Amino acid sequence: MHVKYDFSRLMDEGRTVYVRSVKAADLPDEVREQVGNRETLYAVHRADGERLALVKDRKLAFVLARQNDLAPVTVH
Repeated sequence: MHVKYDFSRLMDEGRTVYVRSVKAADLPDEVREQVGNRETLYAVHRADGERLALVKDRKLAFVLARQNDLAPVTVH
């Protein structure tokens, strides 16, 4: 099982995006005002870390990414 695998083949020309949870308390004041009483939101990020979207739940983050022909994966 010590075989090298080229994971770069899995990268699909920049279409991979990363979904991660974000604590509302860590967001800027103007964003927190818009999220109501939610404690956790979900962000969709490009590989370089740029946030593309911030949504109310994980499922919506995946749907949004797929609707835009992106390939979402979870970040822990």
